[in-house]
Amino acid sequence: MAGAAKEQDVVEVILKDHRTMEELFRRMRSIEADRAGAREKFAALLIAHGEAEENEVYGALKRFKDVDNEEVEHGEEEHAEGNEALLALLEVDDVGSDEWDSRLEDLVKAVSHHLDEEERTILNGAREGVPDERRAELGAAFLREREKQLASGCGSIENVRRIVGKG
Repeated sequence: MAGAAKEQDVVEVILKDHRTMEELFRRMRSIEADRAGAREKFAALLIAHGEAEENEVYGALKRFKDVDNEEVEHGEEEHAEGNEALLALLEVDDVGSDEWDSRLEDLVKAVSHHLDEEERTILNGAREGVPDERRAELGAAFLREREKQLASGCGSIENVRRIVGKG
């Protein structure tokens, strides 16, 4: 895959977001870091990433034989679980509290489980069974939707409440 196409490869783009989420987990756990700032960045990224996957990627991947449709549907269920855990963390005012630590660990557990499972099943299947050109097209569509979501303030508590059906 050529350099420009690799930058757009949907698998690579999604993996890059996963690594950013893991770095933001580290910052939200660190008492020296700007936890509230990390939470704000994480909320926007998690929502934008999940919405972009569901709107632009998952449906397209279901058409390829190497991608397990049940895993794709399970991925959507896990997005919902992660979004609910995110909402619980967004509702904590004191980033130094025991409640923060507890809800953060619930979020880390839900999202880390999803990232691991998605990487092993959906993304490996996509890497093996989806042609390079199609992965690049999906990557471009994913990035467009992700940017649209980010520009709309998708990580706000009001929007997260709406997505999880509590707003």
